[in-house]
Amino acid sequence: MVGDRTSKQKPPPRSTSNCHSHHRHSLRSPGTCPLLRHKNAAPTPFTPVSSLPLRRRRLVFVGALPVCTSKWHRPSSHPPPHRPFHPDRVRVLKPGSPCPSGPVVYWMFRDQRSANNWALIHAAALAARSHAPLAVAFCLSHRFLGAHARQLGFMLRGLRLLRGRLAALGLPFFLLRGDAPDALPGFLSRLGASALVADFSPLRPVRAWKDALCERLPAAVALHEVDAHNVVPVWVASGKLEYGAKTIRPKIHRLLTEYLVEFPQLPPPAVPWTGEAPPEIDWDELIGEVVREAGEVPEIGWCEPGEEAAMEALMGRKDGFLTKTLKLYDSDRNDPVKPRALSGLSPYLHFGQISAQRCALEAWKLRKSCRQSVDAFLEELIVRRELADNFCYYQPHYDSLQGAWGWARKTLMDHTADKREHIYTKEQLEKAETADPLWNASQHEMVYHGKMHGFMRMYWAKKILEWTNGPEEALSIAIYLNDKYELDGRDPSGYVGCMWSICGVHDQGWKERPVFGKIRYMNYAGCKRKFNVDGYIAYVNKLVGESKKRKSDDHSRPAAKHSKT
Repeated sequence: MVGDRTSKQKPPPRSTSNCHSHHRHSLRSPGTCPLLRHKNAAPTPFTPVSSLPLRRRRLVFVGALPVCTSKWHRPSSHPPPHRPFHPDRVRVLKPGSPCPSGPVVYWMFRDQRSANNWALIHAAALAARSHAPLAVAFCLSHRFLGAHARQLGFMLRGLRLLRGRLAALGLPFFLLRGDAPDALPGFLSRLGASALVADFSPLRPVRAWKDALCERLPAAVALHEVDAHNVVPVWVASGKLEYGAKTIRPKIHRLLTEYLVEFPQLPPPAVPWTGEAPPEIDWDELIGEVVREAGEVPEIGWCEPGEEAAMEALMGRKDGFLTKTLKLYDSDRNDPVKPRALSGLSPYLHFGQISAQRCALEAWKLRKSCRQSVDAFLEELIVRRELADNFCYYQPHYDSLQGAWGWARKTLMDHTADKREHIYTKEQLEKAETADPLWNASQHEMVYHGKMHGFMRMYWAKKILEWTNGPEEALSIAIYLNDKYELDGRDPSGYVGCMWSICGVHDQGWKERPVFGKIRYMNYAGCKRKFNVDGYIAYVNKLVGESKKRKSDDHSRPAAKHSKT
């Protein structure tokens, strides 16, 4: 490893407030122990319990689902009390009344789905335990983290479909306007709620909202946080800032037999909702209003929102990733000319319209026939995504040069004054006005298509470092463009991708060179050796032409009628 190991940053101290105390309030019952494994019965790294042969299973009940230790043994006919999920997946940020009696509200934010949702399952269990009704609420903030029409339109169209799915389950859906600390306390008081269940997010604004909610919620209202986004909850996978994939990977692998398990079925509401009826929503008017206000970056047409579309993208008969293109993933995923080799799931994962755990479980079923592709997919889906959450959770400066390791900051600052061949402004970069046709194509792919190929994201960000006045400016521009145009922008994986490319996060030091210092270098010639550069540029030009034609057709269509559903 190049660089001074003594310069590694220590993770920030864990907050002592109610909202971020890891073990301050635990849902693990007294006497419940972590899974015990027999040293000779350890499964392979990505082995869900259900895939082990019967002779290697001994079932014990952790939560609602059986997990494996060593040999087969028929479970007792009187299992422990039902728990809907692993108790360490939830944290009590604020305790409530010891005798709760009011409705339970699930504040949906990061995991916008009705199926395979641990947070919703936990909320339903709380409601059943106190014999109370359950409702779902979503707070529509004003352009959260600078969201544009592209992201907001996709999200709202997904929520429109979600409301119908929740109604079919007997669950009311409330759409509140404003940030959570402003919208939720009064709403919960009006309902007489006893508990609020929240999605986990490592991003600063969401954590600040939860701190504020701990202060503003009525004393009798409990606040629980559930990590329904990761397979292994971020606070369970590691209690510190991890240096890279090689340090977090074994920790996650060891825990998969406990957490990579099948979901229980969401039970019907214990008590039907008879309280305040959710107001009708004119979705066409709402989407039109939000999209107009957050205009400039138009919506895209190639990616349909919603849970059904997400499952179709994963395993549909026509173009599903697992059913049609999985075998290409290992060999072709880093070739920008072969975008079909990618899963195409990142928008759905970002908005929580599909569960990463569901994707992993379905992929695992195909490992016998596509072992290398499945293992590569699970590495990206679980280890790399959860490494990004780890970084953003334990590093408060996840989007600035301050968040880089000491060796990286030093080498970047040592080379800040190096002469650059080109210097471009943010406006020139945004308009793809550079001397590099490959970089221009990658920028156009992002602007017009809403999703740049993963390999090109690395080259794209590293060239911004090469073409700007310093690393701080480069990182700021890269994050600005990524968050503005990528459908899956404003995400931990996006921040970490920019930090990896520009600041060497989760990477090592390399041979020192001008401008980059010891940060990994990429150039045009290297790309030509790896893939057909001219073919990629032609592919993007075709995408741009199709996008412009779609935009022209949309403008010529008459406005659709409004509907209230």
